[in-house]
Amino acid sequence: QVQLLESGGGSVQAGGSLRLSCAASGYTYNVNYMGWFRQAPGKEREGVGVIFTRGGSTYYADSVKGRFTISRDNGKNTVDLQMSSLKVEDTAMYYCAAAHTLRAGWWFRSQYNYWGQGTQVTVSS
Repeated sequence: QVQLLESGGGSVQAGGSLRLSCAASGYTYNVNYMGWFRQAPGKEREGVGVIFTRGGSTYYADSVKGRFTISRDNGKNTVDLQMSSLKVEDTAMYYCAAAHTLRAGWWFRSQYNYWGQGTQVTVSS
């Protein structure tokens, strides 16, 4: 089993920045992908981005490309989501997720084996 714990959420004004962190514990040796998802009220959970933990490759949703950056520290078993130039529409609960493998697009939620509880990000105008 793998446990994921997000931290770093909060409230910020539009244009500001926030950094989220996801700490993984447990049997993380076969976790190859760490993703970030978000869910706004009344909307489906959507993919924000993913990082391949062994090679470091990253992929992002078009809506956040150029503004958000995912990084990892394998020694600490953490994955961070640096969010800049935040917009009101970035307001959502943000979730960290872990997958052993991804056989389809990284944004398909069903492929992720473990999920964190989420951390709220609120961006005001």
